[in-house]
Amino acid sequence: MSKNVVVLMGGWSSEREVSLSSGRGCAEALERAGYRVTAIDVTRDLSALLAELDRAKPDAVFNALHGRFGEDGCMQGLLDMLGIPYTHSGRLASALAMDKLASRRLFEEAELPLAPGRVVRRADLTPADEPSRPYVVKPINEGSSVGVTLVFEDDATPLFADDWAFGELVVIEEYIPGREIQVAVMGGKSLGTIEIRTERRFYDYVAKYTPGASEHLVPAPIVPEAHEQVMEIARMAHLCLGCRGVTRVDLRYDDTAGEPGRFALLEVNTQPGMTPTSLVPEIAAHAGISFEDLVSWMVENAACDC
Repeated sequence: MSKNVVVLMGGWSSEREVSLSSGRGCAEALERAGYRVTAIDVTRDLSALLAELDRAKPDAVFNALHGRFGEDGCMQGLLDMLGIPYTHSGRLASALAMDKLASRRLFEEAELPLAPGRVVRRADLTPADEPSRPYVVKPINEGSSVGVTLVFEDDATPLFADDWAFGELVVIEEYIPGREIQVAVMGGKSLGTIEIRTERRFYDYVAKYTPGASEHLVPAPIVPEAHEQVMEIARMAHLCLGCRGVTRVDLRYDDTAGEPGRFALLEVNTQPGMTPTSLVPEIAAHAGISFEDLVSWMVENAACDC
């Protein structure tokens, strides 16, 4: 008998629309694969969610939520309490990956290559504290490049702006020139690489989710030595945070002085996008794994800490 799967999508984070796109695509693929699927658009009404889960009685949950409250350990904790297996990483790994302060500390301890940077409180900064340009400012717990700002010589900085909407703690990192490389990790093993090229200043929200706004090269056209190195960095980053299931690891590759260049680990995405322009399905397809097989593997490997 086929498994009964609930797909959680939507939510109320800044990535709601992305999540709805991911969720719809995953639900349709799981139905094609023979699962019985119930899709739930998650809202802040927790009692309604609990009632819908009780009615559906799922064998597993496919968590297609993105951003805060869906990707950061909150939903994972609820599903752990309910004893329902779910896709992707558990609550601790999810929380650590979403919190850039915590993840940076763990990556540093594991001696993984990072862009030089620090986490600061905006209220404690003065103009004299501004780092040398160019640099990057990031919210501490957003995804999909929401709030990420590159600050070059003539740019205004969000560090002292009144309209900064992402909390007082921010990450300031040295800007790493070069190329955007991402790696899919599946079941603790690196699956493949992709390079992203875009005419925009960087691989931002628009470049990620607008068809034609970026070019994807699979596998990433880097020398074999660099390819082997980045696959290992991604695998170690996944394991360092205690991730499971499928993740996407984002890096910069500075090859401005020639190859092999130097890598800088940016972050681990514990619930990577599954939209028509998303990268993990593209990497999986190059490895011979169809979208239906990919989401089926996630469901079959669903787990909970219960």
